[in-house]
Amino acid sequence: MMKLKSILLALTLSLSPLTALANDEVKSWKSYDSLGCMLLQECTEGVTPVVSMLDIANVYPESSYDHVSEEFNTMLTHLRHMGVTVYLADEKYFPPNHRGVYHTVGNNFFLNDSFMHEPHVVMAVMRHEGWHAAQDCMAGSIDNSLIAIIKPEESIPTFWRDTAKRLYPESSRAWEAEALWAGHTEGVTMNALAACTTGAMWEIYEPTPLTREYLVKYGYIVE
Repeated sequence: MMKLKSILLALTLSLSPLTALANDEVKSWKSYDSLGCMLLQECTEGVTPVVSMLDIANVYPESSYDHVSEEFNTMLTHLRHMGVTVYLADEKYFPPNHRGVYHTVGNNFFLNDSFMHEPHVVMAVMRHEGWHAAQDCMAGSIDNSLIAIIKPEESIPTFWRDTAKRLYPESSRAWEAEALWAGHTEGVTMNALAACTTGAMWEIYEPTPLTREYLVKYGYIVE
């Protein structure tokens, strides 16, 4: 199953088409205006690249990330190899209740600094948004305009499929259900990103029939 990146972006963020805005042109903070400005990298104040877990830990010295640093850093390494940059960003850019966001057009994602003092939240957001990056990879390349689900829909636990029904429109539930599941399951996203960086994505994760048809048609898979 595949869908245009622009559709996922709209559904994930509830955004109308984004417009480039400089900091002084943002209509309001903690809104979709400010979020769009950050995603387009027109607003960069308070938006810092994350190179390792130390970049998070140094901001929150009272929190301990030792038990999650290995998985976090491994995901970060795979993401860098894929061309995805992770940023820690000021909460002023995020609408209420947005802990993080993956920008499918720019292939970057952003962590809301008001939530990252909690290690379990850091990992849930990293795994969830990292899974969307892996969905990009499943569709051939993160540089194209498509994403694809990675696992058969029926293989995702019912709890997460039901949660997606409550949180997302029907047209995005398959993508978000598996991202929700991955976000709360240790190692799942890390393994999917590793499959992408090693070029074994379609060997480890069998594409759905429609995805395979596309991959063959455009030369990603040779049969």
